[in-house]
Amino acid sequence: MSKVVNPYSHRLTILRDWRHRWFATGAKYQENLKADILLREELQKLLRGMYVGSIEFERGAGTLRIFIKTSRPGLIIGRAGEGTTKIKNHILSFLRGKKLPVPELKLDIEEIRSPESNAAIVAYMVAEGLEKRLPFRRVLKQTIDKVMANRDVKGVRVGLAGRLGGADMSRREELKKGQVPLQTFRADIDFARERAHLPYGEIGVKVWIYKGEVFAQEEKAAPARRAATRR
Repeated sequence: MSKVVNPYSHRLTILRDWRHRWFATGAKYQENLKADILLREELQKLLRGMYVGSIEFERGAGTLRIFIKTSRPGLIIGRAGEGTTKIKNHILSFLRGKKLPVPELKLDIEEIRSPESNAAIVAYMVAEGLEKRLPFRRVLKQTIDKVMANRDVKGVRVGLAGRLGGADMSRREELKKGQVPLQTFRADIDFARERAHLPYGEIGVKVWIYKGEVFAQEEKAAPARRAATRR
């Protein structure tokens, strides 16, 4: 059997939390699950190009709260909040069109301070460069240099698959810099997939970003805390 797993799900409850946080039983569970899956797909199409890092859902009794994390919140919010109202109306009309329960909706837009350390945004940057018909090797090298310039990042790996350079036969290309320990549970690894839509087909993009070990950071901070308490 293959040992390839998604780095995000591999670290759930260890370093990561669920992207859908709610609890329901019976028929409501099926309705909520269907609504969340369809709504996530619709939001990903709607917000493509707005540098969205992640979309998270929180459900309560008759309420739905959506957290959109982006490096450019101004693109989504718009002037005087026009963008958020349009997104809310679009979500409500989408749920009514699919004949799904319409809850009380709340929308939160959060800013990502360092977009170069977010795998989803980096993957979109690579896809955007490919869609502009730039040479894929140049896109890979420039993106990896941008990511590694961030102090928080200790390693990055970017993979492409498809008809690279318009070739007749599809192939895989990969570039890596630094270390990316996928099998270490305490390693803080961000992972994302993206697709670049080109006239001769789609090119798949995968990005792994390693930000260091979580427990190691706590151990480094411990001596400083002890010294502060002694003073």
